[in-house]
Amino acid sequence: MSVAVCPECDAEVAVDVGTRVAEIIECGDCRVELEVIGMDPPVLSQAPEVEEDWGE
Repeated sequence: MSVAVCPECDAEVAVDVGTRVAEIIECGDCRVELEVIGMDPPVLSQAPEVEEDWGE
């Protein structure tokens, strides 16, 4: 397990060994969804908002 920093609240977030780039994890402190953008060392960014698809 590795540790990364939440870009939203600066809390430490545990990143499991099997985690892959582009996975979504949640900060245990502020509950924001984070996207893993790097693994050596682990780097997190705020996950993009999922937009509604109205069939267009």
